[in-house]
Amino acid sequence: MINPVGSGLRFACLALWLALACTARAAALDTALHEEIVSVPLPAGLPHAALVATIYRPDGAGPFPLLVLSHGNPRNAAARAKMGRYRVLSRIREFTRRGFVVIVPMRRGFGATGGSWAERYGDCAAPDFQTAGLEAAADLLATLAFARNLSYVDRRRIVLLGQSAGGFASIAAASRAPEGVLAVVNLSGGRGGSPSREGDSCSPEVMAETMARFARTIRVPVLWHYAENDRYFGPAHVRAWFAAFEAAGARGRLVMQPPFGKDGHRMFASPDGLPIWTAEFDRFLQDTGFPLK
Repeated sequence: MINPVGSGLRFACLALWLALACTARAAALDTALHEEIVSVPLPAGLPHAALVATIYRPDGAGPFPLLVLSHGNPRNAAARAKMGRYRVLSRIREFTRRGFVVIVPMRRGFGATGGSWAERYGDCAAPDFQTAGLEAAADLLATLAFARNLSYVDRRRIVLLGQSAGGFASIAAASRAPEGVLAVVNLSGGRGGSPSREGDSCSPEVMAETMARFARTIRVPVLWHYAENDRYFGPAHVRAWFAAFEAAGARGRLVMQPPFGKDGHRMFASPDGLPIWTAEFDRFLQDTGFPLK
């Protein structure tokens, strides 16, 4: 008699193996960055066996501080499926040369991990941003649990960093007070934005309430980094979200850069943005006393 549970697990593992093999063939691994594709197990209650993630690290045995890099959310299912791995090497090199191990998980429903999308927030008029954030946080927390056991990672020195939906996911994960996380970096973070609305995102008052809920259990400093011409999340909304975040008791710094290019939301993706956000990243780590060495 066939065991349906065992068969389902074997099928999930086979599908994951095929995804790993395909992504490895699609792009040669960067040996200078010690690039490695790994499988991150998920907790038993989730409808996925594992996430596909990529690790990059400096030379040497470590232990090195860890940075969990979280990707954004393309605007439709077809674009999410085509993401593959979030392999932004120019940005990743900025972190490894500062001494970080970087792990980049593909969350449920994205790219190489695939499967059903877990981060739906419902209707724009009455969104459930909190549930979407906590679903994303579950994937980041599973990634942390995996990475803490790597021999070259210092589990006491961890940064969560994400862009757009990944910045929002990082804040949601920090609200669970994960062990070893000392700082969070939110680059143009949020949900419910669209360039067609020119910065006027869905139900901004709901996002403010959600940020306040997350803030009540965040115990580490958070850098909020945006540009004035962000076409997804306009500066008035961002300032209101940050005010709610601080009023709820969390520590943070909001940096609102002058307009960047045609859309400030793209600053992290643009080579011209590197000297801007990295300067604030370095300043933030220095001011918070993050121990790089």
